[in-house]
Amino acid sequence: MNTTLVVMAAGIGSRFGKGIKQLEPVGPSGEIIMDYSIHDAMRAGFNKVVFITRKEIEGEFKEIIGNRISQKVPVEYAFQDLADLPEGFSVPANRKKPWGTGQAILAVKDIVKEPFLVINADDYYGTECFKLIHDYMTEKMDVSAPVYDMCMAGFILKNTLSDNGAVTRGICDVTADSMLSAVTETFDIRMNGNAVEAKDGEGRPVHARAEQYVSMNMWGLPPAFFGALEKGFPEFLKGLDEKGKIKGEYLLPTAVDACIQSRKGTVKVLPTHDKWFGLTYHEDLPAVQSAIRELVKQGVYPEKLY
Repeated sequence: MNTTLVVMAAGIGSRFGKGIKQLEPVGPSGEIIMDYSIHDAMRAGFNKVVFITRKEIEGEFKEIIGNRISQKVPVEYAFQDLADLPEGFSVPANRKKPWGTGQAILAVKDIVKEPFLVINADDYYGTECFKLIHDYMTEKMDVSAPVYDMCMAGFILKNTLSDNGAVTRGICDVTADSMLSAVTETFDIRMNGNAVEAKDGEGRPVHARAEQYVSMNMWGLPPAFFGALEKGFPEFLKGLDEKGKIKGEYLLPTAVDACIQSRKGTVKVLPTHDKWFGLTYHEDLPAVQSAIRELVKQGVYPEKLY
């Protein structure tokens, strides 16, 4: 079975502050985080890569990574565009940022026809989870099921935090048989001593535990799931208030959760104890570079990937 890796690399990264964080060198030979994710995905068995980026950085993106990766595996591109909206909708005045990860994935609906794995470009996930998801997709996923058969890498919250500021994560409720029962986008997550502080979308404190599962936007999805995203996007747009029209985002975890709650989809949680690291803040860069050097030293990766 063919499987595709879809890399979301269109985000603006406002908290990073300097340059295009998805293209920031972190490896000893100038590798960026995507290099390591694609290396791990190919080793796990994925045989195509689709990059979701923005038209305005297409040339730089291809020069830094796209042209090089295309020598190793088939590569295609899709572009997230603020104006790419369902019929009857237009871009609100003063809206600057794209419409979120749900809209990003809709950009590949005419390209991807096989089970696909979604990841963020600026997150390092570890090696284990790519194989876990690939094996589930090729051995267990029923792409013709009447409900969407999905899976996700379940990271432990404490393994996904930044030392340089708060992060946003999808807090997961997981059943005893490792099925996702709910995922809630949760904001301003940070450790305060041994306790976790977190807020909901309205800025109110919410309970979170250091040992619970979170989504890192690493989803294994059947191609039929595009139908759920297409149906949900106009419903999201209709529900926006004035503040939402400027800043609201159509998020992939929210769309997945809607499928779970309506019993139109199931999600198998595949636990991983790999430690995440990524570029949320510019101050994260030295720690990411150090972590990559340590992985090279341990023999997880060669000094030069390609």
